Amino acid sequence: MSDEVTARSRHGGREARRRERSHRATGPGRPYILRNIPTYDILSEENLARIERAADRILAETGIEFRDDDAALELWRKAGARIEDRLVRFEPGMLREILKTAPAEFTQHARNPANSVRIGGNSVVFAPAYGSPFVMDLDRGRRFGTLQDFENFVKLAQSSPWLHHSGGTICEPTDIPVNKRHLDMVYAHLRYSDRCFMGSVTAEERSEDSIEMARIVFGRDFVEKNCVILGNVNVNSPLVWDGTMTRSLRAYARANQCAVVVPFILGGAMGPVTNAGAIAQSLAETMAGCALAQLERPGAPVVFGNFLSSMSLRSGSPTFGTPEPAIGSMVIGQLCRRLNLPLRCSGNFTTSKLPDAQAMTEGTMSMLAAIHCGANFILHSAGFLDGLLSMSYEKFVLDTDLCGALHSYLDGVAIDDNQLAVDAFAEVGPGNHFFGSAHTMANYETAFWDSETADNDPFEKWEAAGSEDAATRANRLWKQKLREFEPPPLDEGIDEALKDFVARKKAAMPDAWY
Repeated sequence: MSDEVTARSRHGGREARRRERSHRATGPGRPYILRNIPTYDILSEENLARIERAADRILAETGIEFRDDDAALELWRKAGARIEDRLVRFEPGMLREILKTAPAEFTQHARNPANSVRIGGNSVVFAPAYGSPFVMDLDRGRRFGTLQDFENFVKLAQSSPWLHHSGGTICEPTDIPVNKRHLDMVYAHLRYSDRCFMGSVTAEERSEDSIEMARIVFGRDFVEKNCVILGNVNVNSPLVWDGTMTRSLRAYARANQCAVVVPFILGGAMGPVTNAGAIAQSLAETMAGCALAQLERPGAPVVFGNFLSSMSLRSGSPTFGTPEPAIGSMVIGQLCRRLNLPLRCSGNFTTSKLPDAQAMTEGTMSMLAAIHCGANFILHSAGFLDGLLSMSYEKFVLDTDLCGALHSYLDGVAIDDNQLAVDAFAEVGPGNHFFGSAHTMANYETAFWDSETADNDPFEKWEAAGSEDAATRANRLWKQKLREFEPPPLDEGIDEALKDFVARKKAAMPDAWY
């Protein structure tokens, strides 16, 4: 056998072992993570209570506007809120009482049952970034996203053992009319992934279309009793819920599906510059959205969401991955647990325009905030660049690698006879090497997380191989993953029914590009 073939076989064997390790039912590749480290609770009971009282004053004295949704106002009126035109005020404790019907945790079912996820409790679910109109890669630069880009990112998410969820609007397919692109996006999630996914929220009828497509796959009766799709709805901060969002929120709740309720607060623009004030605002806005879902259908699953961020007070530009929102996330986690709701908080945020040191510094700070605050559903885990304006192919790969490291981080430190390795000390003795010991050989495949993107070779070997940086390696990896991608099986009858639904819906309306 030639040296070339021998080297290739050895390399292929390592790759095969790495793939096997990354898809085990326990450890890496699991359908979701069960955290084995505590949350980081930074505020005292007294200070948490002060924030809650501030939120109660905002709700009772200033109130929240609910625009262009008379049905929502009627629900609040029946629940006992004080209403003046579209302004709704809430007595202290009212929203907390309504929220008692919301489940503390729930299962979102995937079309492949092995990929269903648990949201809430000690579970952690990583999902890709969401909502960028642009995409980026090192070859073509920044450009508007297309349906092909959208499908590519769904395939990359499905290919990664470190993500658990297919996400939602991974990028905007701007080559498809606005009023029809939700159909193509949901179909792409269902065709190219067998993981859980999110639907559209940009109009009530698009939310209903998304849910109906889920019914085609899962069956109407199953969807009536189980969560199979999420809808991510945003508050129009400060203190405004617009009808587009509340009607979509109610559509998901009405179908017993989950609304992820998220304020988007840029400190100094849509909220105060002080962290405590922004947290109190966020608590008020999110409780109102989650409670509205319960008024629409008591017991419908909801996720208490949060997106704190900051801005440059010199230029007015948004900033992401900064320390103040990161530490604020810890407090959001404490407040959410007092409400006994699942939490979405933070993610891999950055304003960098390239997958560079700034991107990874800011992204790691905000991602660790998500981990330590106790977030259960972490949207924006991979690909976020350019202040969420761009989805990056290279950063997607780098970020999923970080998600892999976080699997091991969240596992904590196991304590048992094997981990303590007392017998290994007896075998090796003082001053000797553990590298070839029986304990090392028994544990070497699972002892340490194995990065897909990091280069750990000596400098000379790295230089001889072309001196590639991480982004260049990631560029090669995403192309390889797309070349090797094979879609998960989908029943032909279901596939035809989905295509027929999409075709009929598209034929029933003219294109709209706004």
